[in-house]
Amino acid sequence: MQIDRPNVSLIAGVDEVGRGPLVGDVVTAAVILDPTKPIAGLADSKKLTDKKRQALAVEIKEKALCYAYGRCSPTEIDELNILHATMLAMTRAVEALSTQPEFVFIDGNRLPKLTMPAQAVVKGDSLVAEISAASILAKVARDDEMLELDARHPEYGFAGHKGYPTKAHFAALEQYGAIDEHRKSFKPVQRVLAQAMVRAKHGCS
Repeated sequence: MQIDRPNVSLIAGVDEVGRGPLVGDVVTAAVILDPTKPIAGLADSKKLTDKKRQALAVEIKEKALCYAYGRCSPTEIDELNILHATMLAMTRAVEALSTQPEFVFIDGNRLPKLTMPAQAVVKGDSLVAEISAASILAKVARDDEMLELDARHPEYGFAGHKGYPTKAHFAALEQYGAIDEHRKSFKPVQRVLAQAMVRAKHGCS
């Protein structure tokens, strides 16, 4: 699929990581690449090995004209819902760029509120280099945060499942309950919190 690129110099790509997990921030990145410093191997971050993502993230940070992150916390996600929180995090990433782009490519089928022209591209992380770069930076950043959370709460296994709703995560939630970083509006977390309230009401441990 060929993407028509506008005839401007400063094009940013934006992507998110973390809409599906039950815990932690939704993280977005915005990247403006330098056409004089090409980066080989850019692709959808989910299709790359962790080692390749880490190496590319370092190269992107070295070669990009600029990059920035945006995020929304679990509290904001619970207040806004995950879709609106993701859009807000994307806006924050673009606004945080040290050089503002003339045009923005957004991964997906929805556009956040921006002050410049933009285009949503379904599967953009495989089709637009700037979005690929953004997806890699966002994925590496969020994975690193899950490793930090795992160090504080090893019983949940965040290093393995990265906060996604896996059997291991469900089992840990049932056994240990929710932590502050859990998204309380997500149904599996709501269910555990409700069960804990019932047990407390009936004096069960």
